[in-house]
Amino acid sequence: MTEIFLLGVLVSYTKLIGLATVEVGPSLIAFIALILTLIAADAAVDPHDVWERLKQAPSVPVPARKEWRHLIGCHTCQLVCRVENTENHGEMTCPRCGSALHRRKPDSLSRAWALLITAALLYLPANIFPVMTFQALGKGEPSTIIGGVQELIAADMWPLALIVFVASILVPCLKLISMSYLMLSVRTRSHWRLKDRTLIYRLNEAVGRWSMVDVFVISILAALVQLGSIARIIPDVGIIAFGSVVILTMFTALAFDPRLMWDAAGANDDL
Repeated sequence: MTEIFLLGVLVSYTKLIGLATVEVGPSLIAFIALILTLIAADAAVDPHDVWERLKQAPSVPVPARKEWRHLIGCHTCQLVCRVENTENHGEMTCPRCGSALHRRKPDSLSRAWALLITAALLYLPANIFPVMTFQALGKGEPSTIIGGVQELIAADMWPLALIVFVASILVPCLKLISMSYLMLSVRTRSHWRLKDRTLIYRLNEAVGRWSMVDVFVISILAALVQLGSIARIIPDVGIIAFGSVVILTMFTALAFDPRLMWDAAGANDDL
């Protein structure tokens, strides 16, 4: 989450310049270069090639249509494994990485619903209660997430205000709604726009971590602004609830198996 931490540094900078003189040092430039290098490295590395170099996958002949159920893809290394007993395949392990083999993620819907409902219950206190308290000369002023957005707007920092609003308020809300819709579509056996629903799931996986911006901002400010009776920033209960919402929604996306949508629609009945 280095790029998200960088955004948290920029938001923290806008809040600190009103308290003290802040100068950008060479470490920030090096940190930006590190982020760009990591992005380039991630784009250049093919995980399939890494696994092939560790242990080459045996060639699997194309089976007849009625034998497709005997093939299971490993969730860890993506090796296509052949199993003879399809009912007890959960007890088998991948011959390459040793992970347990599952045709679908075990108890996917139950685990995803439990995580999502918990996240929804925490979403309200995360936005109602203050995420931090700023104390100056003995007087405290609590601030909520939406209050932080309003401060950025008041300082004419519209781009950062928009980014924080989208990442910290809009994205968690949309994740709760979209994941609920995807899981309900499995229950109702919906056939509607399966590819688009799979794309929605992939977007949920990709953008969920960006909501950690406010968590990083509070962490940076609480560490830097500790000036005794002059000024200090204290993390509040709201940031705990908000961080829990972000983590739980990320786990929800990991627990949910998007292939269940295709199964429920009958797209895999002939496999």
